[in-house]
Amino acid sequence: MESKELKFRDVRYCVERAVLHEQELGKSLPESNIVRSVIGAAKRKVRCSRSAAKALLFQFFPIIHWLPHYPVKEWLLGDIVSGISVGILQLPQGLAYALLAGVPPVFGLYSSFFPVFVYSFFGTSRHVSVGSFAVVSIMIGSVTESLVPNDNFILPGNETIIDTVARDKARVELVSSITLLVGLFQLILGLVQFGFVVTYLSEPLVRGYTTAATIHVTVSQLKHILGLPLSERSQPLSLIYSLISLLRRIHKTNIGTLVVSLIALVFLFAIKEVNQRFNSKLCMPIPIELVVLIISTAISYGVNLHRNYGVGIVGDIPTGLVAPTVPNAEFFASVAGNAFAIAVVGYAITMSLAKMFAMKHGYKVDSNQELIALGISNLTGSFFQCFAVTTSMSRSLVQESTGGNTQIAGSISAIIILVIILKAGELFTCLPRAILSSIVIANLKGMYKQFMDIPLLWRTSKMDLLIWFVTFLSTICLNLDIGLAVAVVFGLFTVTFRTQLPHYSILGQIAESEIYRDAEQNTLAKEIPGVKIFQSCSPIYFANAELYKKSLKMKMGVDVDKLIEKKKKAIKRRRKGLQKVINMAKIILAKTQKGSGLEFLTNKDGVIGSLRTLSESIPQGPVTLQSLGLEKLDFHSLILDFSAVTFIDTVGTKILKNIFKEFREVEVDVYIANCPSSVLRQLENSNFFSENITQASIFASIHDAVSYIVNGQNSESSSLSEITAI
Repeated sequence: MESKELKFRDVRYCVERAVLHEQELGKSLPESNIVRSVIGAAKRKVRCSRSAAKALLFQFFPIIHWLPHYPVKEWLLGDIVSGISVGILQLPQGLAYALLAGVPPVFGLYSSFFPVFVYSFFGTSRHVSVGSFAVVSIMIGSVTESLVPNDNFILPGNETIIDTVARDKARVELVSSITLLVGLFQLILGLVQFGFVVTYLSEPLVRGYTTAATIHVTVSQLKHILGLPLSERSQPLSLIYSLISLLRRIHKTNIGTLVVSLIALVFLFAIKEVNQRFNSKLCMPIPIELVVLIISTAISYGVNLHRNYGVGIVGDIPTGLVAPTVPNAEFFASVAGNAFAIAVVGYAITMSLAKMFAMKHGYKVDSNQELIALGISNLTGSFFQCFAVTTSMSRSLVQESTGGNTQIAGSISAIIILVIILKAGELFTCLPRAILSSIVIANLKGMYKQFMDIPLLWRTSKMDLLIWFVTFLSTICLNLDIGLAVAVVFGLFTVTFRTQLPHYSILGQIAESEIYRDAEQNTLAKEIPGVKIFQSCSPIYFANAELYKKSLKMKMGVDVDKLIEKKKKAIKRRRKGLQKVINMAKIILAKTQKGSGLEFLTNKDGVIGSLRTLSESIPQGPVTLQSLGLEKLDFHSLILDFSAVTFIDTVGTKILKNIFKEFREVEVDVYIANCPSSVLRQLENSNFFSENITQASIFASIHDAVSYIVNGQNSESSSLSEITAI
């Protein structure tokens, strides 16, 4: 029965394996053994295919792998408490960050449900809390304010009234399109195993960028804190223009809105400080955002802050879920660049937090699967009019600190948001917008602490500090999208700059061992007589190849170019002398043929004497520095340590050839040690080796090269001693 279930190609494969087995044994097998071998090979092939499919399924759906082994007694209670805590925190943040994205608050609730629930099935991190986040929301908001500004919806006949219904509808369509592209970019990058793209966003770059984004977020919320109707800006220097516009209208501040904001901020900051200080004693953080939300809504409804004091409120929040719709493709071309930037920044934030928690709790996260999980979450959310999401630092810390162990906590928080969407959304109609802005600003406290990176980076790495400052200033001045592009380009430029200024050193041997260290920094390292060992801590390519050659010659302590020039001049003088001898010989020959015997005899002694004197003044034998009357170098061998050379391009190969040629001109043999196999292949592919430069110049280690040189010199010295004795 088993053999009948096999496909034809599997049977053919198994028969071939049986025949090969038969040939290896050198004898024919019984028919039953062949059949048994066929079935056994088929089982192994099917088993292998099933295990590969199972591994692929587990990789794509991590929840299938860990859920059957979920320890209910140990983890369920912690996940429930954590999910409730995060859900309570998710509500005010979702409403608040929707304002940053430029859409009505209810879409913040949608963004806190659909993507969060989907991530639970595909994510590999057990502790991050996916959902709305200030930095990503403000990046989305800058696009919505640029492409769908308020000025496009001013009602005719009244320049102060804006058709908010039409504006919000257009902005929701735009945001859905952005979210779809963000999800597509993340999904495609994950499927092509492009998770390493986040490595181009160094930690100083990300922290400098998020710090600048925090200032953008704060300034964008000041108009709600002060109750000022200001138009949005998104072009370069928009932050400066917004501050100037704010200061010009500061006298029109709505006092009622300002008072509500200040009271909310005082309570938010005070209770958050209590949560932080007594974190170990509290079973869960005090949900001050939810408390402020409920109290302010009740007061606003009871006192009628909107009608009596002109305090802006959230307005109608529809209950129930929205029907899925396809995002408008007309916006794709105009938002593709911004969507890619949002996709990369969102992924970078998620991975930085996921790695932090994974290291703390001893498990691994798959960078490519995280891209896929975020991509599917955002793709799903785009059909339900959500804005792009990523991981929130504050909610993730709450989820981890309150006992969350898996993404079941995330699913529970999503269910809480679902209940609010279905039943309780309309209760927050009278919620003052200033409260949401206050919640946003209060949650940025941790982000502002990133300014403390400046003294730390000053002590540890000036280059990282420069990256931080350039990222911060470019993001402040050029806005979020252009600022990120400038920061990435500058970060890559610093990598090139560092390879152009690497550390060059001359190595010495430590106590006749096989250990070689920088002779200038290590007093135990002594240079080997007659041997120079040069080390460079960078690849050799077009940007630093000439500098490598120049630094090598400087470290040798001799002007090789000048010595080669002197040698060429000496050889030229020698050739001139030989030419004079030849010319004199020609004169003698001419006189012998044309002159009389008497005349030749008269001049014979003088001519021959002059010829002998001239020939004796010209050095005889091989052309060497010593024979040319030039000073010989104090070393005869040069070893290039390639242990830190990760790659070499065609320009570097040409420079390396010139180094071999020039040092051999001054009677120095050049060798390469510790050459990685990849670099050796690059040298071979670049036709580096020839009759003059062979692979005999390559050694596995510095000590091998030194032993070869020293033994070679000793054998030459012994041979010379034997010849002298004879």
